Amino acid sequence: MRVGRAAGQTDTGRRRRQNEDAFVCEPPLFAVADGMGGAQAGELASRLAAAAIEEGGVAIQGEEGVAGVVRTANARIFEHSVRDPNAAGMGTTATVALVDEEAETATLAHVGDSRAYRYRDGLLEQLTTDHSLVGELVRSGRLTEDEAAVHPHRSVITRALGTEADVDVDTLTIDLRAGDLVLLCSDGLSAMVREDEIVRLLEAARSDPHDAAAALIAAANAAGGEDNVTVVLFELAEGEPPSRPAQTVPALRDDTTSESQPVPEADANGDDVSRHGAGKGGRWPALLLLLAILAVAAFLLWWSLVR
Repeated sequence: MRVGRAAGQTDTGRRRRQNEDAFVCEPPLFAVADGMGGAQAGELASRLAAAAIEEGGVAIQGEEGVAGVVRTANARIFEHSVRDPNAAGMGTTATVALVDEEAETATLAHVGDSRAYRYRDGLLEQLTTDHSLVGELVRSGRLTEDEAAVHPHRSVITRALGTEADVDVDTLTIDLRAGDLVLLCSDGLSAMVREDEIVRLLEAARSDPHDAAAALIAAANAAGGEDNVTVVLFELAEGEPPSRPAQTVPALRDDTTSESQPVPEADANGDDVSRHGAGKGGRWPALLLLLAILAVAAFLLWWSLVR
């Protein structure tokens, strides 16, 4: 068994001007991070997490290895927030999947309310447990799933990377087989699109990760797009696992992308991090460029008239 097609996409959504989500889509390693914090701190937290996770690369092994790279991400974010008062209190979720193609398993590590699902034979199974206020209330029987979906505090998470020096990381190992599709997503998807609709869209896309990712993001935005939305999807296919080169440099992600090239980026304090989706929405730079072009054209027209 091997990892087949894979895709990662992120979108600012309809209500936010800043994208604080980030992702890793570097088979056999995948992750989603949803940042939080004032100013650009949430963007920085998710970027730091994504960079730390990807740096672990294919050298990570087993549940302790995957949990360890998440703890490394936690330490980097916390240490940065201690050094920089403007970043105090920043944090991020993290949901990571590392596929062992020979063992036909995936190891997951999870903090926060970003989710991992397995889609198999028409059924969608949530693999992670939300570390959130409404998640705790649902598990205790004090809220139904429908009530949780509209609860005013549904975005409050009870565990995150970077807010404390140490963090508890949930881990589990799942079996995989050819034909499975694994979905990682931020709550910008899961809070906006019901699971039965996710299934319908996966089926309509014939489980193609690229088409499915685009359809899921479009559905989240059509439902209101109240938050940034990030989707990482990969399929499992028949065949021998390919040889994979060692990964050394994290890759830059644009606002909506599924391909990458290594491009390092340094933050304001000189830390070598890379942006994996987090950042300003892709629509704003294009709009500003258009306005600048129109202004220059108007000036040239005025100048030709007054000469």
